[in-house]
Amino acid sequence: MAVLLGGQELQIFRIERDEELIAQLITLEWEFWGYVERGQAPPADGSDSADRALRALYPRDTGFTLNLKHDLVMGSVFSDLLAVREVLATNTALEAQLTQAIQQRRGDSSRAVFENGEVSFKRSRDGTQLDTARLAKEQPEIVKAYTVPKPGSRRFLVQT
Repeated sequence: MAVLLGGQELQIFRIERDEELIAQLITLEWEFWGYVERGQAPPADGSDSADRALRALYPRDTGFTLNLKHDLVMGSVFSDLLAVREVLATNTALEAQLTQAIQQRRGDSSRAVFENGEVSFKRSRDGTQLDTARLAKEQPEIVKAYTVPKPGSRRFLVQT
């Protein structure tokens, strides 16, 4: 394969044919095409593209409540979600504790070097921020002239 980089440099790469990968792609293609022929959405797979597709398909709610109390499959999915979120919360807390232990030991040094890696802890550059509350109070006509509507998005909230 030949690639022109930046309109300046031609680089040539040799790509070996991978029969196993080709067979996997063909299988996935047939599986996907089956969903198309049945007019059925493929199952969500956790990918960013599936998330974007679901947000595009269902941008607004109807206000209707779907009762899944007797749906054993979805009840199991919901239980798994709760279990995964509990593990994530535990791991997030553990990550914070381990990070803080390293920060505390590192003190005011910029870096800490370990046998299998390193961490750095440097101050970012100072920045500026627009005081929109003050601007709206002192110059409301400017704020109104430059304000554009932003559509809301649906949030996935879990309650137990």
